[in-house]
Amino acid sequence: MPQSMSLPMAHTSLKWSMIEEDLSIGDKFRLIADLGFDGIELDAPNDLPVAEVLAARDATGVAIPGVVNAAHWKTPLTDPDPAVREACVAATIEALRLAKAYGAETMLLVPGVVNDKTSYAAAYDRAVEGIDRLLPHAEEIGVSIALENVWNDFLLSPLEAAHLVDGFDSSRLGWYFDVGNVMRYGRPSDWIEALGSRIMRIDIKEYSLKRMNAEGPWKGFDVALGEGDIDWAQVNRSLAAIGYNGWVSVEVPGGNRQHLADIKARLDRIVSL
Repeated sequence: MPQSMSLPMAHTSLKWSMIEEDLSIGDKFRLIADLGFDGIELDAPNDLPVAEVLAARDATGVAIPGVVNAAHWKTPLTDPDPAVREACVAATIEALRLAKAYGAETMLLVPGVVNDKTSYAAAYDRAVEGIDRLLPHAEEIGVSIALENVWNDFLLSPLEAAHLVDGFDSSRLGWYFDVGNVMRYGRPSDWIEALGSRIMRIDIKEYSLKRMNAEGPWKGFDVALGEGDIDWAQVNRSLAAIGYNGWVSVEVPGGNRQHLADIKARLDRIVSL
């Protein structure tokens, strides 16, 4: 039986939208610190006063390791309308600048969407074009672009994802690997092996293949951390094999303090396997 390989060096974070308490910015940061999280990721652009966010960060010691692009779904980088693609580029540059102001190192970007308006080949070409436009800004600002695998019918193979990243000669481009998102069509360990050092960040969510098969794909996410079909010990072994010891961010439905405390306990168990 293979030995487990915990990730003792991993730093844990969650998403800002998961905090469903009516609190000030400062009190939300204090809640995060009380729960034992090391960091928080915010959407960007956003309307939060930057000075308040920075004051809360500094007062609590809760880091902001990255931001999540707030525009890449509504205005995809691969949309057939050039004006929509331009809006995505502009919002992404703004997100990179806000990430820098927060002291963040990464900005999560969904590289594109394939649908009835955008073919796979067209999406790939437009994604390459858009990333090529964005990378000079990322390099100048000093924040990396981390592409994420989501249910966008695009970049469905880890080899293809690695090929896309390798097509750019820039250390400011990498991958934000979402463990749960690949369960519908692949194995997390295969993605981790193929992406290797290209992985800049890890997103954690659970997935149940049993519920997917019985009730439909989206129902697969309706399971608590540690109670689905992801082999977290194998995920940890795979991450250890590529030398990953960075941030691990949980991305699941949020709630109040009690619910978030339960999520933190479950996350701690997962990274310790």
